[in-house]
Amino acid sequence: MSTLMNTYNRLPVEFTHGDGVWLYDTAGDAWLDALSGIAVCGLGHAHPALTKAISEQAARLIHTSNIYHIGTQRELADKLIAASGMDCVFFSNSGAEANEAAIKLARMHGHNKGIDLPTIIVFESSFHGRTLATLSATGNRKVQAGFGPLVTGFARAPFADLEAVKTIAKNNQNIVAVLVEPIQGEGGVHIPDPSFLDGLRELCNQHDWLLMLDEVQTGNGRTGKYFAYQHHSWLPDVVTTAKGLANGVPIGACLAAGKATALFGPGNHGSTFGGNPLACAAGIATVDTLVNGKYAEKAATMGAYLQQQFREKLADQALVKEVRGLGLLLGIELTQECSILVQKALEKKLLINVTSGNVIRLLPPLIIQQAEADLLVDGVCQLINAFAQDTTAEPA
Repeated sequence: MSTLMNTYNRLPVEFTHGDGVWLYDTAGDAWLDALSGIAVCGLGHAHPALTKAISEQAARLIHTSNIYHIGTQRELADKLIAASGMDCVFFSNSGAEANEAAIKLARMHGHNKGIDLPTIIVFESSFHGRTLATLSATGNRKVQAGFGPLVTGFARAPFADLEAVKTIAKNNQNIVAVLVEPIQGEGGVHIPDPSFLDGLRELCNQHDWLLMLDEVQTGNGRTGKYFAYQHHSWLPDVVTTAKGLANGVPIGACLAAGKATALFGPGNHGSTFGGNPLACAAGIATVDTLVNGKYAEKAATMGAYLQQQFREKLADQALVKEVRGLGLLLGIELTQECSILVQKALEKKLLINVTSGNVIRLLPPLIIQQAEADLLVDGVCQLINAFAQDTTAEPA
């Protein structure tokens, strides 16, 4: 019997070390990592700048407390503000915690306006975390099952349906904010028309709502800009991020701008470990490397290349419904459930993910080179074509 709680269906492989886009298992075999720890290791594995920063900081100071000033925290905040255009930052340990901070900001905004039951508009098929509040905001009944009663104060709309949001606005006077992913990752790599997010910004301006973007997965260069909202010409009121912010060291951030900056005062929110010296040193090294190395721009170029290659090589494959993505957040939607492909990929020493049942989600490190991208394309196309043949050969 395992001493670990049974919360994961773990795959039969264990890794001992990594180098760039490659991971190495206990037998010494190399694996092409097209998942990056689910969008975490944007700089790949064992990046020298990160290794140096963590080692040097660990030798000096790992943790004090947020009741004192923390120099690395201020420095990382300054770099995030410069990269984002936002005004201030709260540091936590994860994306779910960053989203908890955003939810509390929205509720404080509502209470300051005299609204007793502040309500946040969220979306079907969304994913915001597994704490009780973020689970309640998430639009996935499967992950919510067994955890009721859920937290109230959320109104749900179909993703990318601006008219549905307008209808909620007419019928609910308690709305104080909108919480939305610019691209739904867990929900199946769904990319809305730009007019949807533009329309949400206009509605939030019109109704004095907070526009809160969950960029836990899309931030830190993943989509071809440092943040996905930077494909537009406006700022959100709140943006959350985590995953790729420190390349594997646990950290989350909730950034605020404009009217959201003054909502919290001392005692309104906090975190024991959030923004400690070690995590922030890792964050500084990551942000510096991403920005100075122009990895967001490289993600845009390589993502466009991968999409082109997949579309060309899978053009005649009837099992493929659509290839879509932005930067190095890619989805290949099949016409049927294909979770088995995660296991099949192990036979090729390839790490991929299937989300929403029938979407192959690819999140390679932002440092991926063309030769490695070609290996990824070949491996995934072989998987899909073999799966199509097996499916056709199955008896009716």
